[in-house]
Amino acid sequence: MGVLRNWNMRSRWPIEGVGPYLLLLVAFSSTAAASQAIVGRVPRVLVLYPYDERIAATTVAGEAVRARLLEATGGKIDLFSEFLDLSRFPEDRHIDRMAQFLATKYSDRRPDVVIALGEQSARFVVTHRASLAKDARIIAAGFNKSTARRMNLPSDVIGAFTEFNILKTAELAQQLQPDARHLFIIGGSSEFDRWWLETARADLAAFSKNYDTTYLENLTIEEFVAEAATFPVDSIVLALTIFKDSSGRNFIPREAVRQIAATATAPIYGPYPTYIDYGIVGGNVVTFESLGATVADLTLDALAGKPIAHVQAPHFNVADARQLERWGLSEKDLPPGTVQMFRQPSFLEQHWLAALLAFAVVALQSIVISILLLERRRRHAAEIQSRHRLLEVIHLNQSATAGALSASIAHELNQPLGAIRSNAEAASIVLRSASPDMKLISQILVDIQEDDQRAHDIISRMRGLLKKRGEIDWQEFDLNELTTTAIKILQAEAMRRGVVVSTSRAPGALPVRADKVHVQQVVLNIATNAMDAMLEVAGRERKLTLETRLTKDAKAELSISDSGHGIPDDKLATIFEPFYTTKASGTGLGLSIARTIVETYGGRILASNRSEGGAVFRVVLPLARTG
Repeated sequence: MGVLRNWNMRSRWPIEGVGPYLLLLVAFSSTAAASQAIVGRVPRVLVLYPYDERIAATTVAGEAVRARLLEATGGKIDLFSEFLDLSRFPEDRHIDRMAQFLATKYSDRRPDVVIALGEQSARFVVTHRASLAKDARIIAAGFNKSTARRMNLPSDVIGAFTEFNILKTAELAQQLQPDARHLFIIGGSSEFDRWWLETARADLAAFSKNYDTTYLENLTIEEFVAEAATFPVDSIVLALTIFKDSSGRNFIPREAVRQIAATATAPIYGPYPTYIDYGIVGGNVVTFESLGATVADLTLDALAGKPIAHVQAPHFNVADARQLERWGLSEKDLPPGTVQMFRQPSFLEQHWLAALLAFAVVALQSIVISILLLERRRRHAAEIQSRHRLLEVIHLNQSATAGALSASIAHELNQPLGAIRSNAEAASIVLRSASPDMKLISQILVDIQEDDQRAHDIISRMRGLLKKRGEIDWQEFDLNELTTTAIKILQAEAMRRGVVVSTSRAPGALPVRADKVHVQQVVLNIATNAMDAMLEVAGRERKLTLETRLTKDAKAELSISDSGHGIPDDKLATIFEPFYTTKASGTGLGLSIARTIVETYGGRILASNRSEGGAVFRVVLPLARTG
């Protein structure tokens, strides 16, 4: 895992490759003058790595230093790198030989700044400063302030410190696994591994009291793997470093963690970003990229002759989204600000623009639908109001028709009433005789009953004509029967005016669906107008003909024709318009109301002139049923 020796684990580094997602806390200043501060040549910077190039922690940090320096100076800088390999060769003889070699190597190209990554690199350069970097500024990075004090770091050596805090990693695990009952801490057998274990015991002293705590140490890698396969499911596992196992084999820590995580039966957490993608859930880390950038900024200021001071590298929580899913841990339990690596974006995150457009379209459609529904409701209310107004107008028209027919109806009603009175008087005389003729009395009573029924029918027709309706009374009726009823109502008025009424019925029934009284009103309006049109006809018979038939397109038709003068050709198109009339006392609403009624029930009304004289009106209604 690329940990620098004796870094206090109070700081966490993000995972490798996480750099693009992080914001560096230290701003990069423009240092074009850096290359000019050293007269006559470009500046030289030497980067010392404590281990070999396989250790990711120092390698990533070093590459971040190099990239930042090259960018800031436009490439006008000499960068040198040396890997001390002090993990595999910690002996003093190797260290002395390495110091002698480097002193000789750089004797003609003394570095202006030496960057020591890790405690071991810092000790090396401080010890051999006189031969290697006598006049150079030294910047150390990758360990904490307490380590710097313990190693008596000279005051003119500037540190970019990292505080690795294993407790914060444990607290992250606790938030994700609040029901955990066991705590396992894994550490190797190297000097640094043992230091880590001692630090963890101190830092986790209070935290571990809440768990059944076990420290796994001095084991071979095979034993670590076997133990991991037996962890209780309600366990928190903290992986420190394994640079060396109990058998003396050397490891890159993240590779050792990978083997352990492969068989683990509980989630594993660690304080280093390089452990991400090697099986751990996450931890509180310091990003190597941000550490490298911090060191590079100190270097640029040092090359420019500016004063520099110790700085602290930033740390944060990081988690592997794949491991969260593997162990069934909820991302909602992560502390605020936690960076999730390898998180698959949701559909909305991947297609936010298309989703936004779809939402806009749906919202627009919803608005349009709402407007249409509102208009539909308004239209429905308007239709109801219009229907009520139509019913009122029809009722007024019915009342006017009844008024026009009142004289004839009164005359017609007087006939059965007079007959009833005459029959009653006759019956009284018969009953006063010495021997009343009971057979005659019986016949008189039958006549009275018939006359009473005639009077009742006349009154019923009048009541139907005058009845006010609040709603349309949809019903199915025979157009033939309605025509017969209309003729009975008109018969007395026709006789008074000298009009001969005749009818021709279609064979069979003509069932239509409408309000029977309304259609009857249409017939009465047209027939009354027809009788009015024949008032000035002289020299020939006044005829009113009502005829029903089934049309070719299977509809019921009632035609009402007269023998008057007809309708002027230039007026045929306007006779159904409101307020059009040829009568001095007319309102011009009768035919307009008739058309409205017929169209309400899906029909149509037509007017034309007959070739033999007079006009004909045709009322066409759809059949309620066919066959």
